[in-house]
Amino acid sequence: MNEEREVVILGAGPAGATAGGLLAKAGHDVLLLDRDTFPREHIGESLLPAEMPLFEALGFAPEGEAIPKAGADFVDERTGQTARFLFRDALPPAPAGAVQVERSVFDHRLAEHARKLGADLRYGVRARAVHTSAEGARVELGDGRTIHARFVVDATGRDRLMCGQLRAFERVEGFGVAAVWGHFDDLGNEAVAELADTGNITVLLLEQGWGWVIPLPNARLSVGFVSTERGVVCDAWFDERYAASPLLQRLTAGARRGPLRRVGDYSFKNTRPIGLRYGCIGDASAFLDPVFSSGVAFAMVGAAELARLLAPALREGREDDPQLLAPLEQKMQRAYDVFGALIHSFYHTALVQNLFFYDDPDPELRAGLISVLAGDLWREDNAFQNMLLRSGRRLERRQTLRNRRS
Repeated sequence: MNEEREVVILGAGPAGATAGGLLAKAGHDVLLLDRDTFPREHIGESLLPAEMPLFEALGFAPEGEAIPKAGADFVDERTGQTARFLFRDALPPAPAGAVQVERSVFDHRLAEHARKLGADLRYGVRARAVHTSAEGARVELGDGRTIHARFVVDATGRDRLMCGQLRAFERVEGFGVAAVWGHFDDLGNEAVAELADTGNITVLLLEQGWGWVIPLPNARLSVGFVSTERGVVCDAWFDERYAASPLLQRLTAGARRGPLRRVGDYSFKNTRPIGLRYGCIGDASAFLDPVFSSGVAFAMVGAAELARLLAPALREGREDDPQLLAPLEQKMQRAYDVFGALIHSFYHTALVQNLFFYDDPDPELRAGLISVLAGDLWREDNAFQNMLLRSGRRLERRQTLRNRRS
């Protein structure tokens, strides 16, 4: 049996749920599909202030399953150096903060909120292929059914359906290569109180990598380690780094650790994220690195921009323009350029020592760094951000020259 819909969105994570909710709220017929049945486990629990206005636009409140987050702490237990960056110290107008969330609960509530706004949400439905033409779009499902639509949004995350179909995968080199993580339950009362004081994510600086420590609701802690070396990430590698951290030993004393999970080769870019009657958002468009927690922010910001462009086009019959989402591609490229340069500096330069742990940093650069960490990436008056973009362009030119010589 075939079905006719206005917009089909593949994937009901933060990107798909945001796009689906905003389009449905604007009065459009939206079918939101996900291969999984929610709630389901997911990583990426530390949100940024950039998401907060989008929750307001959706009429969604994440507070019920969230811990308020004031900023980020950077800790090098080898040297005893620490640095704290609070979002309130960003360039004006400074954001108040963000939240830490249990993704299984958060994603489920956000998807169900899209349903409340009018999206037709269906779990356990896998898309197999997408075909587009000037006349319309067609989604082939795994059970043999076909759905016809005026427009298709790929929010399939790491499945990156259309990226694979179009052979548009481009690896991003030079970042972390693999991560292993787990959750600790039943934290002690003192640890819960200490973590809730700021709600901050803690970034542990390690040899050849880094670790994250994220407080979650219900006396839970997310702990993960990222390596820049291939072939070393395993359960034993996690155990070694966990055992070497006095902070983690203290916070998790008496707690229960759940199973460990691993992921690798996650840094990539989709070279064809937009086209005739389709657009890719979230991790289906690109993913850089888990450091600095940009994943959900980029997913939701990209989804909101897609909805802003697509809604009037559907009303006016312009959704067949292959360049309809060009402003979305440009907006997200700016975000990838800024964060890509920041991540490269984190891994390959003295950024940590010169700005994170420097005793007397330039106050303007420090405020600019915090604005970038908050996800405020589209302003022209951020001297630190402009410096990052210049360094990114220099790096790109050097890489182009190396490619030509080889």
